[in-house]
Amino acid sequence: MPRPVHAATDGSVAAYRATGFWFDSLVEMGLDDLRPRPALTSDARFDVCLVGGGLTALWTAHSLLALDPTLRIAILEREIAGYGASGRNGGWCSALFPRTAGAIERHDGLDAAVAMRRAMIDTVAEVGAATRREDIDCDFVQGGTVVFARDAVQQRAAAADVAEAAQYGVDRTGLLDELEVAARFGITGIGTSRPTATFDPDCAGVHPGKLVRGLARAVEASGVSIFERTEVLDWAAGRVRFRSLDSGFEGSVMARRVIVALEGFGSQLPRVRRRILPLYSLMIATEPLSDATWNEIGIEHGQTFSDYRHLLIYGQRTADNRFAFGGRGANYHWGSAVDPSFERVDAVFEHLHRTLVELFPMVGAVTVTHRWGGPIGVARDWTATASYNPRTGVGFAGGYVGDGLSTTNLAGRTLADLVLERDTELTRLPWANHRSPLWEPEPFRFIGANLGVLGMQVADLEERATGRASLVAKAVGRLTGH
Repeated sequence: MPRPVHAATDGSVAAYRATGFWFDSLVEMGLDDLRPRPALTSDARFDVCLVGGGLTALWTAHSLLALDPTLRIAILEREIAGYGASGRNGGWCSALFPRTAGAIERHDGLDAAVAMRRAMIDTVAEVGAATRREDIDCDFVQGGTVVFARDAVQQRAAAADVAEAAQYGVDRTGLLDELEVAARFGITGIGTSRPTATFDPDCAGVHPGKLVRGLARAVEASGVSIFERTEVLDWAAGRVRFRSLDSGFEGSVMARRVIVALEGFGSQLPRVRRRILPLYSLMIATEPLSDATWNEIGIEHGQTFSDYRHLLIYGQRTADNRFAFGGRGANYHWGSAVDPSFERVDAVFEHLHRTLVELFPMVGAVTVTHRWGGPIGVARDWTATASYNPRTGVGFAGGYVGDGLSTTNLAGRTLADLVLERDTELTRLPWANHRSPLWEPEPFRFIGANLGVLGMQVADLEERATGRASLVAKAVGRLTGH
């Protein structure tokens, strides 16, 4: 019987609080005790079985019940709902899709690129509307995204982004010039450069822990059965094999439809292993800052931010006035391994802290209160999918490359239409039933993935040294989705 290669937690509240600020703050605020729901301890039969208890599964269950309230739906989760990327991310509910519109246009045509972009913009609004309908208070504020261009090279990249966005007729992304950025934000430039920025209104800041845990309670109240501490071992058409982590019971769920929604953690199961590469992204959260400090910084509630460096960073101002700030830089591990020890890389945490202070010097000697991380899921062509095979009854969604907080909602609505065999605008989007190539076997996967991470670090150094667009970034672009 195939088994995941990483160990389960002990199921304690302490273990779940340790996943990061978002879950820890739920306990601190008295909103959720993070105690696991009972595991499944007998064979069972359902109409739909969802593998994984993150936002993809929860939004799929939510959407299926909206279309057919008679469905009997089960969610099997190895730990607790939201334990994976859904509860650890940067809190960006954005209209970003993990592939550029230009790449979609080249592969599927202009109409497909426009449809995908429009669907993502609509999804941001839909997440906000759904949380209001379900009375989920997740600090959803659509403040938009500011991406700073801190030197001449980054400014040319920003201008190119805005020019590309204008081609699709549905984008409201615009440029902020030096004077406007200087008047509104306390961001530093690189060297003697004065920063500019782009602004995209189609993004909301969210507390992802509140969102995923609140959505789990909402679908459970609607009749969905959520079984936690229930490890899926394997699946086939009509059947999911599982094991209860606490009792050791092994059994099967018989279900006509099976949807696999594990994102980066799916790499641990043989049927998914080479479809998804787990790439770690790490985050820090600071102590709360004063309103006066935030006035100097200029980032508003609900506003997210980044810049045009190659080694991605991302941040937001939380509802309680902290920075939640993250970025790439952690290595890929041999064999697509996933392990809690990979979530703590001191060098990356220190880099994030230094970068935050470099961007906004007025934060001073700010204290970092939380450090955490987790694997994001990356498909070989860096294109997410929502797929379903009506012949086998098996579906799959994932490959969000860190842009899943909104994309999971679109995946859930798309999967619901696919499962119920509805021909809709969603099922005609270019990512519906998209199948990415498999990742290369080891050692090629290990070499390529880590060259991609290293290449982005070198590319940033190269651009600072030369003042020109990086040749290294261009060379490794195929490894990093560009």
